[in-house]
Order: sequence, then C-alpha cells, then structure tokens
Amino acid sequence: MTASRLTTAEELRGAGLRATAARVALLDAVREGDHLGVEAIATQVRGRIGHVSLQAVYEGLNALTDAGLIRRIEPAGSPARYEGRVGDNHHHLVCRSCGRVADVDCAVGSAPCLTVSQDHGFSIDEAEVVFWGLCPGCSTSRMS
Repeated sequence: MTASRLTTAEELRGAGLRATAARVALLDAVREGDHLGVEAIATQVRGRIGHVSLQAVYEGLNALTDAGLIRRIEPAGSPARYEGRVGDNHHHLVCRSCGRVADVDCAVGSAPCLTVSQDHGFSIDEAEVVFWGLCPGCSTSRMS
C-alpha cells in the first residue's frame, strides 16, 4: 500500500495554519520556483488567484516560514528569497554578477559544518553557508 501524498491545504492545516487560497498559492509558488524574491512570488500568486496585496504576501511568507514549510534565505546585499527545500542542512551558491542562487548539499556526511572549532557553549542545530562566485553564464560572458 502506498502512502497518499498530502495536498497543500492539508499540509497547511497540519502545520496549524488556515488553508486560504492565498496561502495555498504562496506555498505552491515557492515550491515551484527557484529561490524567488517577494515580487516574483506575488506575481505568481496573482496569476493563480487574482489580486493579493504585497503586504498579504509578506505576511503569508512569514507565516509559512515560521511554520517550517518554507525557508527564507538572505544572501548578503541581496533581497530575501524563499525556497521550498526545508528540513535538511543544505547551503547555497550565489552568483556575484546576476544574483542566481543554487542549492548545494554538504560535501561530507549529513552535517559536517555543524562541527565548529569553538562553539562558545552554543547548542548548534543549523548552519547557513553561502558560497559566492560566478555562475557558468556569467563566467563565460566575462571571458568573452
């Protein structure tokens, strides 16, 4: 017997959130996107359900982030972006030129970066590593 997959609305309710049309559209947009910013998410949500204010998008994204259904990343000097990949210890590559963001898994083991040289008494449960460089497209255009 195969386990049935939860609908987006069921996931929202399971996380203690009301399953409004806007929240369903937000969660789906983030999961289908690729490290999208708020404006891009708002555009996708509006395409699905019609008018929604930018304030409602921000509030919805905060609720989804607080519930652990999505992850907010903020590379230095860049606006916040959102992704649907949660619950693991992956990191990000960011292009210095175009701003493209890509996921990268930890190189060794399940969470090697959680072992720090000095923990200062902290109980560490997550690490956020950002690798900076140029994506293939920007590297190629700079060589031309």
